[in-house]
Amino acid sequence: MILAADALGFSYPGRVSPVFSGIGLDIAAGEVVCVLGPNGVGKSTLLRCLAGLSAPSTGSVLLEGQPIASLSRAAIARLLALVPQSYETVFAFSVRTVVEMGRAPHLSLFDAPGDEAARMTSEALTTLGIAHLIDAAYSEISGGERQLVQIARVLVQAPKLMILDEPTAHLDFANQARFLALIRRLAASGLAVIFTTHAPDHAYALADRTLVMSPRHPPVLGPTGEILTESVLSGAYGVPIRLIRAGGHVACVAEVEPG
Repeated sequence: MILAADALGFSYPGRVSPVFSGIGLDIAAGEVVCVLGPNGVGKSTLLRCLAGLSAPSTGSVLLEGQPIASLSRAAIARLLALVPQSYETVFAFSVRTVVEMGRAPHLSLFDAPGDEAARMTSEALTTLGIAHLIDAAYSEISGGERQLVQIARVLVQAPKLMILDEPTAHLDFANQARFLALIRRLAASGLAVIFTTHAPDHAYALADRTLVMSPRHPPVLGPTGEILTESVLSGAYGVPIRLIRAGGHVACVAEVEPG
């Protein structure tokens, strides 16, 4: 097991109700887990707790059997990579430099990225279809392109677990399709993936298991095809949701009256 969280909860000081509580989650090599739920239920906060960036109020997180709080950031980064919803930099780094930074956990303090990092960077950008951006200024490319650059950085980092916070939010339709195909290939190669989304369709397309977080009900985790029922989705989002199945695919439709 690469990561295991038990009875995880998070509260802000002075806030009566917790952001979330009672979450148990584990993930093994090659598995894809989706975290699904409406705005405000704590999906991003949960990911930060799983990545060791925020301390949970209750429960524990183990990374390869060790408490994540006991590990150095470098040790965590060799096993786990987090891609946030947005990543800004005040420096005029090139795309090449941003991606090569992914090798940092594998280098000693005074080492600089070398030929291996350059090769991995070129391969990652080519895989994601953005090799033409290698010398572009990261600060001057689009939000969707930045998201792809951050995923390229993770490929160069070569962790065992990739955690993605709404990875398709800034991607156009074609790049969303490319991203979904990439995640399938990475999982098939043994990478574990946890991702959040607002699109239940993506959970059906990718996830072996899905964790549904809701402001109205306790969190529930299970095989995606079993857990994502019309009843569970409608309860989580507070509107009637209908599932349409065709050709082995599932589409979700929110039945909201206009006006």
